Amino acid sequence: MGQFTGKIAILGSGNIGISLAKGLVKANYVPAGAITLTRRTLSHLTGFANLGYQISADNAAAVAAADVIVLAVLPQQLNQLMEQISGVIDIKRHLVISVASGVSCAAIREKLGEQLEVIRAMPNTAIAIGQSMTCVAADRASAENIVEVTRMFETVGAVVKINEDLMTAATALCACGIAFFLRGIRAASQGGVEIGFHADEALKMAVQTAKGAADLLLQMQSHPEQEIDKVTSPKGCTIAGLNEMEHNGFSSSLIKGIKLSAIKAGALYTKE
Repeated sequence: MGQFTGKIAILGSGNIGISLAKGLVKANYVPAGAITLTRRTLSHLTGFANLGYQISADNAAAVAAADVIVLAVLPQQLNQLMEQISGVIDIKRHLVISVASGVSCAAIREKLGEQLEVIRAMPNTAIAIGQSMTCVAADRASAENIVEVTRMFETVGAVVKINEDLMTAATALCACGIAFFLRGIRAASQGGVEIGFHADEALKMAVQTAKGAADLLLQMQSHPEQEIDKVTSPKGCTIAGLNEMEHNGFSSSLIKGIKLSAIKAGALYTKE
């Protein structure tokens, strides 16, 4: 597939929207001039204008000039945004992508047009370095548009297509989840300080060890327990440490945290 020939409007260009725009341009998916970034305060976007992106504070005008619209505001701001653009939505021309947590495709169509094609995407903050885990879902979008949205988000990481009823679960596991793994790395580095390393050394060692663990699973396509078995010898120090963590609820607390985050993610948006 070649370069996308349409125009893209990213409404609410915060960290996620800007990272997506950069990824699309870096991967030669579209030139910068085909992307309009919107934000209420344009001074935050002047650097992007210098790089060739279109910038605007007028969401309706940006939508009118675009083919693909990315709704990249917080769930609490989405209703106000949809009111601003509903009058210029063309259901035959526009494809809408929403990255707002906890907002169904049906809820967006209710405000913007029942026949509109809407696809949800849930990236995480590693989108900033092109390492996002993005989940994509739709209730009744065309296969062609789902492929196109997958291509878009593959410019900034890995993509998995899931059923829409699992999107709040994906938010907890992938979007909130990045913070859980970061806290695990932070805790490991604090343990490193307690056993004798300087803070900067301990953090570097914990970060690289965590990266190695993730890459082992990705590249070997193995199960975590397979790799754990390679490190745990009888009466050894690794199994002693692991079992101590488990006695203190290590796995259980992570599971319970993910479950609670999923509940919270589903309650961020109100229809009113």
